[in-house]
Amino acid sequence: MKLAFLFPGQGSQVVGMGKALADSHAEARAAFDEADRVLGFALTDLMWNGPEETLKRTENAQPALLAHSTAAWRVATAGGLRGAAAAGHSLGEYSAHVAAGSLAYPDALRLVRRRGELMAAAGDARPGAMAAILGLDGAGVEAACAATRAAGPFDGTRFARAV
Repeated sequence: MKLAFLFPGQGSQVVGMGKALADSHAEARAAFDEADRVLGFALTDLMWNGPEETLKRTENAQPALLAHSTAAWRVATAGGLRGAAAAGHSLGEYSAHVAAGSLAYPDALRLVRRRGELMAAAGDARPGAMAAILGLDGAGVEAACAATRAAGPFDGTRFARAV
């Protein structure tokens, strides 16, 4: 049987993430300590104690998720698990690169912190929203798009929903 490591994207962060892992595994603690050192601030304090609104900011959430994913991956591999592949969703792709050895952890930390800063700045400059279409067939997607177009320009106060 082959094992693949799959890493989550932004939105998976929660205050307290990784604390129990760091308390029980030296490999995890080392990954978190390295993140604090490389980034030059106590990311782990934010991860473990919040506040949630600050952790959710993209420039913090992204390195927090990378640090947590790397810590969990290091614990798993120290326990003998070997992956045949690594993949991730969005931000998780960076964690997958760390696991695959194609991106050094310190470089990935700096990169996703900067990525988060730039994404936050872009969102501040051009506020918007995102919608996901789940469980609709092609005709349902067409109906949702038509309803959205008919509702007029999006002003941030409403979503069109077609089912």
